[in-house]
Amino acid sequence: MKLTVLGSGSPEAYVRRASSGFLLEIGQNRILFDCGGGVFDNLIRSGRLPRDITHLFFTHYHTDHMMDYARLVHAAWDEGAPPLKVFGPKPLAAITEGYFGPNGVLNNDLRARTELPQSQQVWVARGGTLPRPWPAPIVTEIEAGFTYQGDGWALSSAQATHAEPILDCLGFAVTSAGKKFVYSGDTGINDDITALSRDADFLVHWCYRGSGEQLHPATQAFCPDPAQVAEMARSGGVKRLYLSHFRVHMDSEEGHQKALEDLAARFGGDAGILEDLDVFYI
Repeated sequence: MKLTVLGSGSPEAYVRRASSGFLLEIGQNRILFDCGGGVFDNLIRSGRLPRDITHLFFTHYHTDHMMDYARLVHAAWDEGAPPLKVFGPKPLAAITEGYFGPNGVLNNDLRARTELPQSQQVWVARGGTLPRPWPAPIVTEIEAGFTYQGDGWALSSAQATHAEPILDCLGFAVTSAGKKFVYSGDTGINDDITALSRDADFLVHWCYRGSGEQLHPATQAFCPDPAQVAEMARSGGVKRLYLSHFRVHMDSEEGHQKALEDLAARFGGDAGILEDLDVFYI
């Protein structure tokens, strides 16, 4: 498995970090987890094209996890790619219809591209055929406990603790060739994600709170700091632990030093802080 970090940040606008997005490559499959703002551009910077993505899994629908969804689907469609397989909690079907349906926000663009003679000729000149259908991702709405069998890989899911009851939130694990990758999504420490992470060869866990940082109690309950994540990972036999979702104020030299000290003291294994376009082999 090859992991490319396409977004390691938060909702904050920040030149250093795009919002959440992680690309896992297994054989001919290109599996994207979340598609937040800036992920599309980092996909291109990484040397891939939108049409290369075969599967997209959403943890939840905060905008920093799905803002580039429409852009990815539209661009892949414009490249003539087959429909993207998309998985996520409800209301994924309604979100997709809201972008690409007959009355969706992109309906004027899609009508112009498929109905105007000049646009039709551009499409034909690029090797397309008429009539040109609209984008039609293959949508599957899922919930905690969902499993999926891919080509040489298997996916499982668990309930994250983040923005319920308004948003359903998930974490994902992928196993392939005896190795296990886990993406926590946005979550507090809970039994379900802890179980999902057990014996992971590589865990990406969100970290929205710096070492020792005090937040409002309603927020802090769902935001483990590096020490808490490290303790959970160590107790579950995780082999490699990397933190994501760093906020702007956490990216100081001091902030990194404290986080890395906590990881070294509480986890002890290979650990660190993700950066956009990092690449790992699992």
